[in-house]
Amino acid sequence: MSYKIKKNKKGFQVSFTWIFAIIAGVFILFLAIYGVTKIIDTSGDIESAKTGKEIGVLLNPLETSFGSERTVLLTMPVETRIHNKYSRYGTFGAQIIQISQKNLGKWSQTEIDVSFQNKYIFSNGVVEGKNFFIFSKPFNFPFKVADVIYLTSSKQNYCFVDAPDRIEEELDALKQKNLFVEDCPTESIEICFESQECDINVDVYGGEVEKMGETMYFETDALMYAAIFSDKNIYDNQIERLMWRTNELLSLYNTKSALLSTQGCSQDVNLFVFKNVINNVQSPENLMLAANAADDLERENEGTTCRLW
Repeated sequence: MSYKIKKNKKGFQVSFTWIFAIIAGVFILFLAIYGVTKIIDTSGDIESAKTGKEIGVLLNPLETSFGSERTVLLTMPVETRIHNKYSRYGTFGAQIIQISQKNLGKWSQTEIDVSFQNKYIFSNGVVEGKNFFIFSKPFNFPFKVADVIYLTSSKQNYCFVDAPDRIEEELDALKQKNLFVEDCPTESIEICFESQECDINVDVYGGEVEKMGETMYFETDALMYAAIFSDKNIYDNQIERLMWRTNELLSLYNTKSALLSTQGCSQDVNLFVFKNVINNVQSPENLMLAANAADDLERENEGTTCRLW
């Protein structure tokens, strides 16, 4: 027995209404996906800006008043990149933080900057991770200029080899979990104080840090740490900002000196000499001259009847 299938001579037909519905549906679906993507991107930008502000608030307790060093652990909910940037505009310039966070396997590309005029963060240009260590140290030159802040990722360990006793004692007391003076983990960044065979070499007496083929000049332990943990570009520009702040503080101390003189407390502190030296510090290479002048100024201040600081 055989069967025959009858064919529709007109073939398979789809009405215009169905075609229009399909096209409209695809277009609406595209708009929905695009809209959700933009919402995610926008919310990512907002969250990044919010995170940058929160970091700035978290740094406030680190701005000590008693000359002590402190450390805090900064924990992010997702993988985060902290971009350390700066601005040279204004009286003190500005510290700028830009945050990128990983969302659905993709790094957010935000252009939102959060700035602070009174913060001085020393780090690599980009620091990545979920956990970050932040510690601070007062920079005195000779009076307190600011608390400088050092930012590192918990992913990176630092091994201080043959460091001076005061540095070892300071790091032991700090108890920051990615800084070691003995029993260093493998693949740590090695920082040598008595040889030139490490990733970073420190000449304490010469005031030099050699890192990635570049030399950074420092005065005081506060700036030594800054050079160790920073890219050279970040370091140089933050030093410039610190010198601007020093200059402005000198103007305030000059006003204070004049006020004390009117109250019968004569001053024998030559602020103008130091101010002139600071104005001529064009780069960290000139810090040694400024440090010598700062020492002279400190001796003058200690010898006066009414101290300015």
